[in-house]
Amino acid sequence: MNLSTLLFCLLSGMAISAFGQSNPNWPAEAQRYFETKGISPAADTVLVVSLEEQCMYLIAGGEVLREFRISGAALGAGNRSGSNQTPTGLHRVKERHGDEVPVGGILKSRVFTGQIADIFTEPLDVEEDHVTTRVLWLEGMEPGHNKGGQVDSYNRYIYIHGTPEEGLIGKPASHGCIRMFNREVAELYAITPVGRWVLILA
Repeated sequence: MNLSTLLFCLLSGMAISAFGQSNPNWPAEAQRYFETKGISPAADTVLVVSLEEQCMYLIAGGEVLREFRISGAALGAGNRSGSNQTPTGLHRVKERHGDEVPVGGILKSRVFTGQIADIFTEPLDVEEDHVTTRVLWLEGMEPGHNKGGQVDSYNRYIYIHGTPEEGLIGKPASHGCIRMFNREVAELYAITPVGRWVLILA
């Protein structure tokens, strides 16, 4: 069973998630993206983010191993600097930060401050936009789309990271990054090396 079939089944009937009616079109788009870049999801471990579904999928050997609820940008998808939107397209993990940081630990400029955030499980938008627990810093791999100039994901500091606003996970709420539950981002971090492919689809 190929990636398209697996994701179609996961998102459209065999395993309907709690995130509403799914769009069966984006799995085929993911397959095309990987093929055009010479990447085989059947051979590689990859992450696929659906901003429409507010979900991220860990795929290895052509199988969906994990499904994570995420929170993309409140302002939707977009690649320009200053847009506060989540960039689309092919990325890779450029840097990892947060080894030994306790769950909920606050990072500033990717360094643990020694403080632990209050975690809000209610759907609250709090004043401080803390980055917590772990950081996977993404680099765009498509020049002119998410790499270089005013569309450079790495220079925009686009992360996958934990958040104190766990009650908003599953809804668009970030300022461009991909937010996760703190314990889940720690789990993902532990199995995600530098260089892992991350495909973000609107």
